[in-house]
Amino acid sequence: MSNSPTPTSQLSNHATASNANYNAPDDFFLQDTNANLFYEFCVPLYKYALKGNWTAAQPILENNDVRLQHAAITSGWSTLLHVAAGSNHSSFVEELLRMLEVQHLSLQDSMGNTAFCFAVASGNMRIANLLIEKYSSLPYLPPLQTIRGGGGYIPIQFAVMQGRCEMTWFLYNQIRREEFGDRDKSSLFFSCIKTGNHRLALEMAREWEDLAWARDQNNDTALHLLALDEVHLHSCSHCPEITDPITINPASVGNFGFLSELISAYPNLIWEVDNKNHSIIHTAVTSRHASIFNLIHEIESQKDLIVTYFVDPSNPSSSQSNIRKSTLLHLAAELAPPKQLELVSGAALQMCLEITWFEEVKKIMPPSYIIMKNSDGLTAQELFTKEHEGLRKEGEDWIKRTAEFCMLISTVITAAVFTSAINIPGGISDETKKPNYLDKTAFLVFAISDAVAFISSATAIWIFLSIIISRYAQYDFYRSLPLKLIFGLIALFISIVCMMVAFSSSFFITYTYGLKMVPYLVSIVAMLPLFLYIGLQYPLWLDILYSTFYWRKLFRPSKCMIYD
Repeated sequence: MSNSPTPTSQLSNHATASNANYNAPDDFFLQDTNANLFYEFCVPLYKYALKGNWTAAQPILENNDVRLQHAAITSGWSTLLHVAAGSNHSSFVEELLRMLEVQHLSLQDSMGNTAFCFAVASGNMRIANLLIEKYSSLPYLPPLQTIRGGGGYIPIQFAVMQGRCEMTWFLYNQIRREEFGDRDKSSLFFSCIKTGNHRLALEMAREWEDLAWARDQNNDTALHLLALDEVHLHSCSHCPEITDPITINPASVGNFGFLSELISAYPNLIWEVDNKNHSIIHTAVTSRHASIFNLIHEIESQKDLIVTYFVDPSNPSSSQSNIRKSTLLHLAAELAPPKQLELVSGAALQMCLEITWFEEVKKIMPPSYIIMKNSDGLTAQELFTKEHEGLRKEGEDWIKRTAEFCMLISTVITAAVFTSAINIPGGISDETKKPNYLDKTAFLVFAISDAVAFISSATAIWIFLSIIISRYAQYDFYRSLPLKLIFGLIALFISIVCMMVAFSSSFFITYTYGLKMVPYLVSIVAMLPLFLYIGLQYPLWLDILYSTFYWRKLFRPSKCMIYD
C-alpha cells in the first residue's frame, strides 16, 4: 500500500527515537523512496521469520543488500532478528547470528526493545543463550541482560510479566544487584507477585527489606495483592503507535476476507492503530468479531506487543500523563454493540456470549493488566459487572419466564401420563385381575413409553424448578443456567415423544378388533405436535447451542488464516 505509514513518516510519534541512548536500526528500506525494495524483500523476510523458514530467507539475505540482515524491516523498526527471536525459531536465529556483527544485537525497535527482550518474553532459553554468547564476545560492551527495552524495563521484567520462571531465575542470577534501580526493584517485585512467582518475590524481599512496605501503581502493598491473588498469566509487552486506519474499518465490520488478504500481502498493517490507539485486535474486541480476534494467535510472541497497548476511548486527545488509560480487557468488559447481541435471542444467552468474550480476552492478558484500573478507577471485572447489570436482570427475567412456561408443560404431561398409567387401556380382567391385553406388543410399548414419559417429565420439572430458584449470579449465565436449560428442554422433548408414543399405542390396544386403519391414522396425526414442537423450539435450541458450545470453538481456529 503506497500510503502505508513507515517509521520515517511517523518518527515524531516515537519518543524513544529522540533518546540519546537509542540504538536505532538502519531505516533504508522504510524510506518512501525505497518502497519497492521494502515490498520485494522485507515483506517476504518478515513472513519467513514468523514461520522459521530459514531455507527461503537465506537466498534473499545472501544475494541482496547486506543491510537486510540488520536493517529495520517493519514499520515498528523491528529487524529480522527481532521477528525471529519473538517467534521462537531458535534455528533461524542461530543461522542469522552467523551473518550479524555483535553490535547488531543491541539494535532497538521503535519502542526501544532489543531482540533479546523478545527472546526473554518468549521464554526461549536457547535463543537467549545464543544472543548472550554472541554479544559477550566483546567484553567491553555492557551485558545484554542490562540493556533496557520498552518502557525503560530491563529484560528480566519482560520475563516476569510473561511468567517465564526459568528465564526469570536465569537472568536474576546473572544480573549484578547494583544494576537494579529503585524503580526496577519495585516493578519487578510487584510483577512477581501478580504473576505468581512468589519464590522470587520472597527472595527480593529478603535482599531489599523496604520492598515489603512498597506500593504499586494502584497504591497496593504486597499483602494486598497476595490477598487478591486469583489471576493467571498469558502475555505482555509493548506496541508501536501508527495512525493510518486502513485496516480498522474492515475490522470493525468483521470483513475478515478482505482483511486476511490485505494482511497476508502487507503484514505491517497488523500494527496500525486509529486515533483512539485501537489496533485491529482492539477493534475486533470492541465490535465482537471472533474471526478477526483470532489473528492474535497467528503472530506468535508478537502478540505481546498488542495486548498491553493502552487505549482511551473517551478522550483520545488526553496525554498519557493526565489519564489512566483503558486496557484491551476493559474494551471486552464494555457492553457489545446491539447488532452483535442480537446474534442470539434472549438476554440470558446474550449474557453468556458476553462472558465468553470477556474470558477469552482475559486469557491473553498479563496478570498485572487484568487488575489494572481505568480512568474511572474500575478494574475490567468491575466495569463488566457495571456495564452488564441491566443485561443480567433482563436475562434473569427471560430465563425465569422460559423455565416457568416449560415447567407448566412438564407438569401437564406428568399428570396425563400418570393418569393413563392408572387407567390402563383395555381394562383389567375380572377373573385374573390382570390387564386384558398384557400379552400384546402394543401394551408393552405403551407401558414403557408411559413410564419414560413420566420419568422424563418429572425430571424436567425439577430441572426447571432449579432454574427458577437459582441465585442468578453473573457467572451462572456462563455455564450453569444454559446447561440446565438444555437438559430441561431435552427432558421435556423426550417426555412429549414418549407421551405421543403411549397415546398411539393405546389405540392399537383399543381398536384390536375394530377398524384397522384408525390406529395408524391416529399415530400419524399424533406426530404433528412433535413436528410443531421442533419447528417452534428450533431457533431457541440453535441459540442455546450456539452461545454455549459453538461460540467457544470460534476462539480456537483449527488452521492458519493469514500466514499460510
